[in-house]
Amino acid sequence: MSYGTLYLIPAPLGESNLARILPVEVLQQIGLLERFIVEHPKTARHFLKQVNPHRAVQTLQLEVLDEHTPAGGVEALLAPLLAGEDTGLLSEAGCPAIADPGGALVRLAHRKRIRVVPLVGPSSILLALMASGLNGQHFHFHGYLPVAPDQRNKKIIQLEKASIVAGETQIFIETPYRNRKLLEALIQQCGEKTDICVASSLTQADELVLTQSVGEWRGSNNWPDLQKKPTVFLLHASKH
Repeated sequence: MSYGTLYLIPAPLGESNLARILPVEVLQQIGLLERFIVEHPKTARHFLKQVNPHRAVQTLQLEVLDEHTPAGGVEALLAPLLAGEDTGLLSEAGCPAIADPGGALVRLAHRKRIRVVPLVGPSSILLALMASGLNGQHFHFHGYLPVAPDQRNKKIIQLEKASIVAGETQIFIETPYRNRKLLEALIQQCGEKTDICVASSLTQADELVLTQSVGEWRGSNNWPDLQKKPTVFLLHASKH
């Protein structure tokens, strides 16, 4: 028996017109699948109902993969694929396995010789980098920075130094309700010529992407409202 295919399904970054975010072929492929591995079943069902409003989502097979799934549980999720069933790995928002717990499943699928097919869709990290005007040839994604202010400040200084040495754009995210504090820390800790970009609510009606030097940020009286909005932060510093 041949194995099933693991399709990596990107999800919108918020409430969006799916036809604007995902190609028709991707939506058609999702609509053909009956089995999915998801991070949160409720939001997954909402998305899948949008993809195919005529199908009863209760008939779909959804299994959970999140940060609490033990290693043994990850392997068990591949059993239907090994039995020949196509399965979709659905990210909570954006692309599976990119700042997402699906990476371990994909790596294990390769080890089992299961075919992996990535479908086209939005990645907040890459969209932010594209729109930032910062170095897209060399970049480094760090996930979340430390929460404690002293540790966070130390990390920011390290990132700025690393950017100077390697020329890399440093990319990171924050829990939305702490966005303002992170931006304030960046402006306080970094040199005036260092560029800081905030990319907020990407693909949404209130999308905002703003890149300024720290000096420009300090001189501005009109910072964007990032409260409770998903935001990607980018930092780039040069030697001069």
